[in-house]
This record gives sequence, C-alpha cells and structure tokens, in this order.
Amino acid sequence: MSTLRLTRPGTALLRRLREPAPPQPERCAFCGSAVPVDHRHLVDTEEQALTCVCTACSLLFQQPGAAGGRYRTVPDRYLTDPDHRLGDREWTALGVPVGTAFVFRNSRHDRLVLLYPGPGGATESEPDEAAWQAALGGGRLAAELRPDVEALLLRRTAADGIRCFLVPIDACYELVGRLRRCWKGFDGGREARAELDAFFTRVADRTRPLRTEAVS
Repeated sequence: MSTLRLTRPGTALLRRLREPAPPQPERCAFCGSAVPVDHRHLVDTEEQALTCVCTACSLLFQQPGAAGGRYRTVPDRYLTDPDHRLGDREWTALGVPVGTAFVFRNSRHDRLVLLYPGPGGATESEPDEAAWQAALGGGRLAAELRPDVEALLLRRTAADGIRCFLVPIDACYELVGRLRRCWKGFDGGREARAELDAFFTRVADRTRPLRTEAVS
C-alpha cells in the first residue's frame, strides 16, 4: 500500500489555499469589462451614487440625454479661480465647522449639499442659499460647476488661508474614504493630516487656472 507524503509543493499549495483570495478586478457596471485602477465613474442621479465604468461607456454617457439623463459621466477637470479669494466672513457664513468641505448641487432636488469628511465618512448639511450666493455664487467657478458630477472643494489653513478648487465629485469621495481609514481621535491625528496635505498637493498639481480653460 502506498503512502501519501506531503512534499514541499503540496505544503505550499495548502498554504496558498489558506490565504485570502486576491481581489477581483473591478468591472464596468454596464458592459462588464474589466476597468483599470484609474477608471472613470458615472453618477446615478436618482440614487446619488457613483458607478464604475470603462472608457467606452463613460464616453457614451457624456452624450446629452443618454439614458434619459439619469447617468452622467464625471468630468476629469480641476480648476481654480486666482481672482476670487474667500475670507473668514464668507467661511463663517457658509457654516463650515471644520477645515475641509465640499459643496455640490443636487439636480434631482434642486438644492445645494455641503459635506465635510470625518471619522464616520461624510457629514451632510444644507448650506444657506443666501450665504452661498454671497460667498461663492457670484464667482466664475460656481458658474462653471456642473450639477451632480462636480464640486467646489474648500480648505482653510493658517498658512494658505481659504482655497477653493472645482474638482470631479469622485475625487471628493476618494478623500472621504482615505480620511475615514486613517482618522484617529477628535481631529484626525497626524496620519489624517498628512493624508489631507498629500491629497491637496495632488489636487493643486492637476489644477489649471480658470482663464486657461476658456481657451483650451
């Protein structure tokens, strides 16, 4: 009678079976094709949710009226207006209780939504429309802002004052997820502050002044 012996390859196989399965690649929600890490997103305006898509499907839903307007491709532009500076009075009027927030317009309910990241994700509030108009509504960035798919991302620091960027909405939720994973204590802790600094450095590197967007 033969004897079954566990050789080194067999032991390695058992060890691999005990390890968690490698993550499966993300796939396009519409055609099922695998998408790269830096894939595009759609906003489902009825559910207010982000959906992963491939490049071909993102181009399809950029067409006006595609899918009855329910799905909208998130743009990839980053803009700033060097001529429009916010002061402490405008910041206070917006009612932002922390140093970082983003605001977008929900087209389904025709209202502004203000969110700020924290340990539980994104805390939502509805800014006062008059305060919004006084602080941001008359600026060129606000005029450029596309409902549902773009946001005005705000950060206030002692060194730089108040900075405002027009960014894709998925970038804002990326920031929310990053901070939620590393947040510690009341103010986020050192790791969260470093993550925040790194994120805004990347945003600044991708941002163009608004005046160049008009001629590009």
